[in-house]
Amino acid sequence: MFDVARLPDRALMQDPAFARALQLCGQEPLHLPCGLMLLQRRIAGVRVLMLPRAIPPPDLPNQLAAISLQRCPVILSPDTPCALPRSLPVLQPREVCVLSLTGSKAGSRARMHPKWRNQLRRAETFDLTVTRTPLEANPDGEVLALESNQAKQRGYANWPPPLTAAFAAAAPAQTHVFRASHAGRSIAHMVFFTHGTAATYHLGHITTQGRRFCAHNLLLWRAGQYLAHEGYRELHLGVLDNRTPGLDRFKLRSGGLRRNTGGTHLYWAPFARR
Repeated sequence: MFDVARLPDRALMQDPAFARALQLCGQEPLHLPCGLMLLQRRIAGVRVLMLPRAIPPPDLPNQLAAISLQRCPVILSPDTPCALPRSLPVLQPREVCVLSLTGSKAGSRARMHPKWRNQLRRAETFDLTVTRTPLEANPDGEVLALESNQAKQRGYANWPPPLTAAFAAAAPAQTHVFRASHAGRSIAHMVFFTHGTAATYHLGHITTQGRRFCAHNLLLWRAGQYLAHEGYRELHLGVLDNRTPGLDRFKLRSGGLRRNTGGTHLYWAPFARR
């Protein structure tokens, strides 16, 4: 029914499932005539639009006028660098890590850093059971409760649990929980969302025993192989941040490559005319 979700180059926040998740949370996203989704919120009483993770159409003013929003400021955050001559730069581009899912298994393992590959081999020597299930559409369920507590302890922000649960309710087939268990006890999990011909790592958790067994190495490897078999071409591992060097090393040593985003820009008709 939603074949558009398998179109290439569709970012997670431009996927129809994300729009349905927002609707389940009581929000109503807007759409340009070209199909790109706009978010909206009020900042200091001013209605502000956001075009998340998409290259704006070249006729953006006309697209906004077609839905009577030409007077609203728009925050642009394209996934890739692009020319935005009539906008004001707000934030510099950031680096993200993207893991290619194309090629052979041998080629994927060869792209790994030797230490990461050795950790994977170590994980494969333990008696770990790996399973894949859809994400439970419950903001108070085990996976999202662990994520909420972990985010508070480490001081980072992710999607609110109700939004993640709503995504799971809107598109269960696009959610994938890979879990590693030992002696019947869960020791690590990783959650991925699929969109277009790509997948995005969303959240994860690991116990002390899971770290000792290098369980996240095994889960990322198994998830990548499964997604590749299903026809997905790349796996987005998130933003690289020098405040989390250990996490950055894990992503890059898995064989992931650095990629720049397009930064954040402000488009507003009065500025554009000048």
